[in-house]
Amino acid sequence: MKITQRIFFAVTLLVLIAGVFFSQNKTIPNMTFTTLNGEQMSFENLRGKPVVVTFWATDCQSCLKEIPLWLDLYSRYHGQGLEIIAVTMYYDPPNHVIEFTKMRPLPYPITLDIEAKLANAFGGVKVTPTTFLLNPKGEIVWQKTGLFDLFELQPQIETFLKEK
Repeated sequence: MKITQRIFFAVTLLVLIAGVFFSQNKTIPNMTFTTLNGEQMSFENLRGKPVVVTFWATDCQSCLKEIPLWLDLYSRYHGQGLEIIAVTMYYDPPNHVIEFTKMRPLPYPITLDIEAKLANAFGGVKVTPTTFLLNPKGEIVWQKTGLFDLFELQPQIETFLKEK
């Protein structure tokens, strides 16, 4: 009976420790990246603001369907502090991205992730669209692979903007 109690106690303790560990939001490392317009940005400089990071590709139909939603969010909330960063996947040819943005200029920063450094920093993103919401501390608080739901994301953004 004592051995059973010890095993139960040990397993319970491990579960509690694992729960605390896995419930922590992952903070993105301070990485610097260059946008298509040549601006240097870093996640450290974005702290204090909610940030949406969306991984996309020019040949991804779901990604293209999301663009009007990103434009809506950007126009509504950028003036209040929201940042949206669009990261093109390493397999998307840079000339396709540049041509796409010439035909369809986007107001939020776009960066090429040719070496997949950003994709790896966000847990090895391989599928598009994949979207992350960072809280003002720079922690990932929400993630979605596939089309995102505006009604799920918008209240979280509004909460972070009110806390500013």
